[in-house]
Amino acid sequence: MKRWISAATIALAAPQAVAAQPAPDPLTAPIPSSRAADWMKPQTPLRIWGDTYYVGLGGLSVVLIKSDAGLILIDGSMPQSAAMVEAHIRQLGFRVEDIKYILVTEPHFDHAGGVAAIARDSGATAVASPATAKALRAGAANPDDPQYGSLPAFPAVTRVREIGDGQSVRLGRVTVTARFTPGHTAGSTSWTWTSCETGRCLNMVFAASLNPVSATGFRFSDIAAHGDLPAVFRRSRARLAALPCDVLVSAHPDNSGADLKLKALQAGRTPNPFIDPGACRAYAAKAQALFAARMAKEKAERPG
Repeated sequence: MKRWISAATIALAAPQAVAAQPAPDPLTAPIPSSRAADWMKPQTPLRIWGDTYYVGLGGLSVVLIKSDAGLILIDGSMPQSAAMVEAHIRQLGFRVEDIKYILVTEPHFDHAGGVAAIARDSGATAVASPATAKALRAGAANPDDPQYGSLPAFPAVTRVREIGDGQSVRLGRVTVTARFTPGHTAGSTSWTWTSCETGRCLNMVFAASLNPVSATGFRFSDIAAHGDLPAVFRRSRARLAALPCDVLVSAHPDNSGADLKLKALQAGRTPNPFIDPGACRAYAAKAQALFAARMAKEKAERPG
């Protein structure tokens, strides 16, 4: 007898269809770097002081400031770590959607690469110096960057507000002021604000990098080609050293000892290890030593 097999039976016998995979997110696609593993070391999010929190990674600083009208973020780390930053924000009990501004120190993939994704997820506006804003919109370092040509591109940022030196971003009762500290990049910006806890208000500083890093062949001592960069670095170091500075976080925590302070804070050490009125002066002195070493190296390598 001939057997008839229904279409439904055939469908049941067919292999299960493979579920459609979500399309890759272009704003969080990993940017390869030999330093990525070190930069992305795990770090527990912590309250540093008052309404200021560390939500970054072991090797890349990201700071969250809580106001009565929303949240301010400083820097965004790399594209592939944006989700980690957002997870840290939620872990502390905050909403990513409440971020109103993302302040940017410098337009390199390790500090600004995750800004586009976090801005998209939160609806925030990025705020940066004019030179940094130009690079953010392009998704690449500017030609006057000492590392130009050696840095990868990063996701471009569409909502960018430019800010001038000494101007401030205000959100509720929180005011964060831009302090231009160029050298590492032409648009490098450090940020200052006040954070209070149990009636004690401290001067907070998020410092941009001040170390002389460059692409191969770039000479900081070549004033004819690049302008008087030694003087630019000198002014930036002096400015940072002179800031009212009770608590310092540097763009890379290990550049200022903030990595060790985070470990101590997480371990519950008292008094608060971040409170150090001499931190900015020490950071500037370390940067001065690095620049002096770089200039001596360039002098030794100079033909004739």
